[in-house]
Order: sequence, then C-alpha cells, then structure tokens
Amino acid sequence: MPAFLLEIGLEEIPAGMIAAAQDELAQRIEKLLTRERLTADGLRVTSYSTPRRLAVLVEGLLPGQPDMQEDIIGPAIKVAFRDGAPTQAAIAFAKKSGVDVSTLKIIQNAKGEYVSATVDRRGRTAAEVLTEGLSPEIAGIYWPKSMYWRAGKLERFVRPVRWIVALLDDETLPLEFAGVRAGRVSYGHRVLHGNAPVMISAPQAYTKTLAAAYVEADPAVRRERIRKALDRATRLIPGVRWREDEDLVEIVTNLTEWPGVILGSFEASYLDLPEEVLVTVMRGHQKYFALEDSEKKLLPNFLAVLNLEVDEAGAAVIRHGNERVLRARFNDARFFWDVDQKIPLVDRVEMLKSVTFQKDLGSYWDKTERNRAVARRIIDRFDPPLFDSEIKFTTFCAGVEQAALLAKTDLTTEMVKEFTELQGVVGGLYARAQRLPDGVARAIHDHYKPASQEDTIPSLPAGSVVSLADKLSNIVDMFAIGLQPTGSKDPFALRRAGNGVVRILVETKAVRDALDLVGVVEAAFPPNTMNIEITEPYKNVINFMLDRLESYLRESRCVRLQVARAVRNSTVAHNRRGVEFRWFDLDDFRFVGYGKIAEFASVLNEEIGSQEIYAIAELLKRTKNILRQAHEKGISYYKGASPTPHQEQPEEKELRLKTREIQKAIQDNYCAGKYREVIAAIASLQPVLNAFFDTVMVMVDDPVVRSNRLTLLHGTEYVVGWAADFSELASI
Repeated sequence: MPAFLLEIGLEEIPAGMIAAAQDELAQRIEKLLTRERLTADGLRVTSYSTPRRLAVLVEGLLPGQPDMQEDIIGPAIKVAFRDGAPTQAAIAFAKKSGVDVSTLKIIQNAKGEYVSATVDRRGRTAAEVLTEGLSPEIAGIYWPKSMYWRAGKLERFVRPVRWIVALLDDETLPLEFAGVRAGRVSYGHRVLHGNAPVMISAPQAYTKTLAAAYVEADPAVRRERIRKALDRATRLIPGVRWREDEDLVEIVTNLTEWPGVILGSFEASYLDLPEEVLVTVMRGHQKYFALEDSEKKLLPNFLAVLNLEVDEAGAAVIRHGNERVLRARFNDARFFWDVDQKIPLVDRVEMLKSVTFQKDLGSYWDKTERNRAVARRIIDRFDPPLFDSEIKFTTFCAGVEQAALLAKTDLTTEMVKEFTELQGVVGGLYARAQRLPDGVARAIHDHYKPASQEDTIPSLPAGSVVSLADKLSNIVDMFAIGLQPTGSKDPFALRRAGNGVVRILVETKAVRDALDLVGVVEAAFPPNTMNIEITEPYKNVINFMLDRLESYLRESRCVRLQVARAVRNSTVAHNRRGVEFRWFDLDDFRFVGYGKIAEFASVLNEEIGSQEIYAIAELLKRTKNILRQAHEKGISYYKGASPTPHQEQPEEKELRLKTREIQKAIQDNYCAGKYREVIAAIASLQPVLNAFFDTVMVMVDDPVVRSNRLTLLHGTEYVVGWAADFSELASI
C-alpha cells in the first residue's frame, strides 16, 4: 500500500500555536481519507512539527477508491411521469445520471414517491483525491492569529508559506496552496544547514533525511532530547537539579529544530531579590530554566536551550551573551523594586482610578470597591462559622478587607508594568516587604489562584475569599454587560475564573464545608437586586457555574458525563435558600458545603454499574417525564403546601411514607459523608415506586386526585434530587 507525505514549510510559527495546528492537520487529513474511502486496516497517520514546518506521514492508505453503486434520487413520481410516460424531467435526470430512462426505479421515502437511478461510480485514485482535497484542508486550519502576505491575494495563514512537499510514494502531487506548488524539496536548519535544498526521496525517508540536515522533525524526540541535555548540563554542578517546568519544556521544544543546552551563571548578589521575580525574568523573558539545590533553594545558575549545535568555543561566546542579557534584566528588576518601595501599597489605592478595568465597568478602583463588597457578603454566607472564637473571626474579616483593598494596587507598580505575569505576586511581595500582616500578604499573593487546573489554590481562608470575590465579580460584571463566553471565544477568561471558583469551593479545606455555590453566586450580586433567583443574569451565571462544575467533575475527578450531570442538577437544591418544597418536613433543611459534591460524585461514579441504581434511575426518569408532560399541558399541582385530601390507594400512602423516611436518611448520611448509604437509601425506594406505577393512574380526570398524585411524585423527585438527579443515570 502506498505512503503519503505532506510538509508545509513556513516562516517561524509562534511556539504556542504549533502543537494544536499539528494535531488538527493530522485529523483533517485522516478525516479526508476516511470520507473519500481511502482508508484500510493498518492505516497509520503520524504528524510532525518544528518552528518552520508542519508535516503528516500517512502509511497504509488505499491506492484508490473502490468502485461502488449509488442510488441517486430524482424528481417526484408525479413530476417524472405523466399518464405513464416519462416527462422531460425524467429524461433529463436519466441523461444526467448516465442511465437509460427505462431503468429508473420508484422509491418511497418520508416525502413520498420519487424516481431514482442506480449508477456505477468508478473510484478515483488516491493521487486525484489528495490533489483536489488537501488545499481546502490546509486553508481550514484554525490559527488564533493569521496574516495576508501576498498583495491582492485572499489566502490567510499563520505565516507565509515558503515550500510544500507532497509525495505519494515516489510521485510528486501537483498540489498548490497560496501560490506555492508542491514538490519534493524541503529545507534544513536555517543556520547549521543553510539554504541548500533537501531532496525527500520517499515519504518514509522524511525524518532521516531532515535529521541529516540538522532538523529533528518529531517534537516528542526533541522534547526528550532537551530533557536529557538539561540533565546532562546540570550534572556539571554536584547536588543540583533544574527546576521542573513542563510548560517551559513544551515552549522550547517548539522553538527549536536541533536543540542544545548550555549552563550559565549570574552574581549571587541578585538572589537578594524575591525568587518569584528572578524565576519570572529567567523563564518568561529569556526562556531559561532555573537551578535549585536539594532544599529547593534557588542557585545563581541557569540553563539556556539553544537552537544550535556548537563547540566549546562557540558555547563560551553564547554563554557570555546570555549572562550579559540576564544581568541587564535583573538590574531592571532591582531598579523597579527599589523605585516601587517609595510608594506604599495603601497610597496606591487612589492611583487605581487612572487604571482602566473595562470601558463599561470603570477603573480598577471601581473594581476594587466591588470586590470588597462581594468579599463582605461571602463572609456573611459562612455556614457554619469558620472560626471558633469571635476574636479569630474579627481578625480574619479585617485581613480579608485589607487584602481586597490592596489586591490590585500592584497594577500601578513599575515591576508589574514590565513583568505583567507577576501581578498579584508582586503585590504580596511588596505587602510583606512593607511589614503588612503575613495573612494579608499571602492573600494578595494568591488572589489570582488557581489560574489553571494545575495551579495551586490559595493557601489561607482570607486568600480564598478574596480570590472568590475577584473571580465572581468578574463573571457577574461581564455577564451584566453581555460579555459572557460564546463558543470557543472567551476573551476575558471567564471560564478559567469559573473553574477557579469551583476548585476553591471543592478543594479548600477551610471553606469546603462552609460555603456553597449558590450562596457565593448570590453574594456576587448587589444586595438591592430584587427577586434575584428569577432574574435572567442570575440564571445565566448559575447555569454557567454549573457548566464549570460539570467540567471539573469530568476532567479532574474523571466521573462519567451522566454522573456529572446528575450531580450538577442537584446542586442548587443543596443551598439553604433553594427550598421550593416543604411537604416532606424540609423546613429543617440541611446546609451542605460544596466540598462534599465532588466526593459524592466520585462514589456515585463507582456504584453506577449496579442493577439497583439502574432500576431506580428508570423509575425516576419516568417520574420526571410525567411531571414534564403535566407542565407542558398546563396541568397545575401543589409544590409548597399540603394538597387537598382524597381517598388514597395503599400504594400512594406507602410511597408518601417511604419518601419521608428516606429524606432523613439521605440528608443525614450525605452530611456525614456516608455516600454509599445515601445511594442505598435512594435505591430502597425502587419497589415502592414500582408498585405505585403498577397500580396507580396519575393522570386521572379528577383534578384533585390528579394534582395530589403529581404533588406526591414531585415531592419524591425533589427528595431524591437533593442528592442527585438519578433520572440522568437511566441512559448509562
């Protein structure tokens, strides 16, 4: 079977865009081959990338499409034939299809009777399919930013295309894209190999041919090569290791084609600067790796990854140049540190009025005021109290207030203006240098955390509250002016903020039993908002945050989609203000901190394979469908008060008593962390609910009886749904 190679040669691609484009190009080509019936058993698609190229190698594709018969639908029978004779429409359809009109058949489909023609389709060769289909696939690759580079031409791409290689075995395909015609000529390393062309003799020879021209095309091989080179260079200093940074490894992998590593040093006097500043300068601006000793203390050395292979003399020259540049950057950082200390953080609050947050939302001073108000309201939502004494709680509240006031002040500093990625961190460092309470400094330092799923959460309760206030304020403010995320666009990183809120509520030991999602979302809205639960902005934010919960459970806790949705649907019911049904003794409603949500989801995910869960899930799905149909038909029933009495059947009474019994068991065990007992209590409802459906007709003509029975089902659904919407599990 033939092999196919496509390589697109470009000017240097931004490192952060390469990996996604590499994967997308491979997926597009594989889908094209599948769509065009060119795949076979043993098909293998391998993708490659460097800063100057994207490439895909396909092995084991078919040489051509198999021939096939296809039924083509033509005009309706009443149009194609009149009085048994073919009309001009039928004759034209037969001619277009390449068949005789007498061979037309009559078929029946959802729209009625139509004529059809069976035609033989001769398969095209792989060369024909690829030549025609590849250009649109290349043009369709998504780039966060793209450019025009030919005057008067409409094609856009991330960088100008300089060459294309398209080989099907030893045949060059006549592919053309962006004015570049494909051939078999590639190019090697820009410095080590120069501009001499590199002839690719066959697809399978691609990587070896490029390696001879100082290009390692496989990013996985380059990544491993870099890691080994870092280890090797580090061993030059006994007892030292390079600070692990997988993101930086990925960046330098996509910045190099033939990587090498050199060890450099800087004066130990720079270690007087905070470690965060030093590492940021090395990592963010120079792409250097920091070195540390066995106690993780920073050392006056660094590792630089080169896109070169040099001898010792060349390494010495490059090392000197890198050390000189780093020294200049450290001097800048020291200057900024000294200048910034002349104005205390508390005196910078007023300066925030001149720093725009968002044109419709005012300045960062306005943002700070909103954050402070939200933080106060979050503290009011603590249930149970976070501290065991009034003094501790008062100190905590004062720390939150001061941290929320000063959290954004470092945006006015010269250090953050130069090193923007240090915002928040610099504020915490300056607060410590200015002898503010340690808890306040740490809260400021952590208030952007967690910035990703891999990032740590705030280390103190005060930091958690300030972080929650900042993130929730962002979400509510942006939703209020119509800037919520849409599709793949999220310019204000609200999804990341929402993910951070969920992680803090679930994972922070200090607040996981004291705060809930609905409570903190309500705290993010102004207190004068009337009927907050029914306003559109509130509903939108709640649904957005429930989406973030579902995403968290699936990605971080690895629970199934149906389980994540079942738990998601129950979340609002956990809030003490979310009670809508009080018939089953729900006045004594149990508050549940958000930390238990993920624990219950994990246990439920382990238990869903049992027949008992499937059986009760099917019954609760039936319950939900009956209630939904009643709503659609406009049939009302009681949701908040006792119904009008009627002569109950025994199965109705048994369901009522059983629901009342399991309601206490569900809530007691859930609050105690006995999640399997919760599931067992819900499963025990199955025979009673099954007997109810076998003997009781819900949708009877008598409006009182019908309303009472719907109320009974609603109460049962609500009591179970307090833990999870088990109807979602019926599809597993």
